[in-house]
Amino acid sequence: MASLVFTAIGTAIGGPLGGALGSLLGNRIDHAIFGSSGHREGPRLKELSVTTSSYGTPIPRHYGTMRAPGTIIWATDLIESSERSGGGKSRPSVTTYSYSASFAVALSSRPILGIGRIWADGNLLRGAAGDLKTGGELRIHHGHGDQMPDPLLASDLGDSCPAFRGTAYCVFESLQLADFGNRIPALTFEILSDHGDVSLRSMLEPVGETAVAARDLPGMAGFSDEGGPLASTLAALDELYPISCTVEDGKVTLRAGDILADEPEVLPAAVADASGEGFGATSGRTSRRRPDARPIPEAMRYYDPDRDFQAGMQFAGGRARPGRSRTIEFPGAFQASDARRLAASAAERASWAGEKLSWRMAELDPALAPGMAVIAPGRAGIWQIDSWEWREGFVELELHRLPPDRLDAAQVTDPGQNLPPADLDITPTVLTVFELPATGQTRQIHAAISSTGPGWRGAALYELLGTELEPIGASGTRRAIMGTLAETLAAAPAMRLGQTGRMIVELIASDFALDDATATMIANGANRALVGGEIVQFARATPLGGNIWELRGLLRGRGGTEALAMQGHPAGTSFILLDDRPIALDPAALSASAAPTIAALGRIQNRFWRQP
Repeated sequence: MASLVFTAIGTAIGGPLGGALGSLLGNRIDHAIFGSSGHREGPRLKELSVTTSSYGTPIPRHYGTMRAPGTIIWATDLIESSERSGGGKSRPSVTTYSYSASFAVALSSRPILGIGRIWADGNLLRGAAGDLKTGGELRIHHGHGDQMPDPLLASDLGDSCPAFRGTAYCVFESLQLADFGNRIPALTFEILSDHGDVSLRSMLEPVGETAVAARDLPGMAGFSDEGGPLASTLAALDELYPISCTVEDGKVTLRAGDILADEPEVLPAAVADASGEGFGATSGRTSRRRPDARPIPEAMRYYDPDRDFQAGMQFAGGRARPGRSRTIEFPGAFQASDARRLAASAAERASWAGEKLSWRMAELDPALAPGMAVIAPGRAGIWQIDSWEWREGFVELELHRLPPDRLDAAQVTDPGQNLPPADLDITPTVLTVFELPATGQTRQIHAAISSTGPGWRGAALYELLGTELEPIGASGTRRAIMGTLAETLAAAPAMRLGQTGRMIVELIASDFALDDATATMIANGANRALVGGEIVQFARATPLGGNIWELRGLLRGRGGTEALAMQGHPAGTSFILLDDRPIALDPAALSASAAPTIAALGRIQNRFWRQP
């Protein structure tokens, strides 16, 4: 990007033809784009980092869609909750403790559209559908100039609570920490800042109307800028998206430097230096080839959205290029095919740019400016003006050669393997409480707790006593295999293995499966199911598609339910597999009620069951 080596721009704005006013204007633009003279680094690609809370940490500006950590700007201490269960009837009570925390995380120093997924310790805390995978609430503040203080922060900080206007942040309220070792986890966020590809126009917003963007950044899905002079950001962009500059009416216009005019300007004839001291004393021009002058980018590291924004690498490919090589570290997000195309284009431009040309003219042509593509009489190819120098009696240009072809087509490649954490929807709780025939003096009360999807996170079990809930245990995350009869199950004799009868069952979840059992396994109690109130065993299970299963080899009326086998069961009767998944409820932990009301409190829906 010749014109971003701003000696040329300063001269174009405030050169000898501009006078003092031009010098003042050039200094103002220079300061707006370069910043102060203090050393500050520009944007860099880093491995995915995690949320911090260090003072002085810069809050980046994000563009497009990026995955980034945040900075914790407010937090409470851990909040301890205790729950006592059991006790009485010669049983000790048990107290369980859980911990939660509330905190705010700053995400971007410019407004955003929203937040997509959130990762906690590498696992999904929030899915693409916006569902939190653990208990708590999430509020998002988008960073607009009129946003109000968060109510939770305001209740803690009072009148001194800032609104953080201009800063996008989110607030977690009472986030349950059991899944994270009772600590605030390491968080990264999918930050949705803009619609579509990144816009150069949005990057120039900090300098107002001083600079105008007139080029696109095709293929760039996201970009993170952690501060530093704007010139550093533009220099990083220029390596992938060549930029040329023109100055008019006190504004710098940034244009595409790799899109050539249909008819490039032709340089005036070169003139000799009468003194014989300069280059090309008799011809007024000289060329040289320095392939080792600047390392050629042979690969690019970037953030890959197809790999959850982990760092990826693409190589330029093609023929071997002379000179030293290096890798571009670019803090932007690309599809793998776009990244390879950009890497190949950058390598091609750098390779051709090693061919330099010095050209002497008798006078300055107003149509020529740094960054322009021109034709040099008597020289092959298209050349770009890097700089010009005003000397007594003539003007000297420095140029480099542009590649003959522009690579616009996507490059076929592969982003590499990715093993993303499962993004499973949290599904509602399904609860059935049943009592099996007693084999002794103790009642056999069980709770079958399940859900329609594997994203279910379990439920806490309570007994409803009047208006209060008494904790009696937890379900864990294993789901009981449940369903209903899809067809009527006819009456049949008990204790006789049927070879012709069948039972058609519709399970509540598509990922549930039933297994076959041998005669020996049946004799040892395998494949028992509760159908209505009857216990039935089956030998063969055949999937019919969807959630429908056909069960054959039925042994009816097991476990003291012989009478129910002779009654049959209509379609819609409940089906529960009696394996180790249903939870046996301790009668000593329940009230003396003949029909206790059991509650299962899950993440998104609660269920109550009163035993008939």
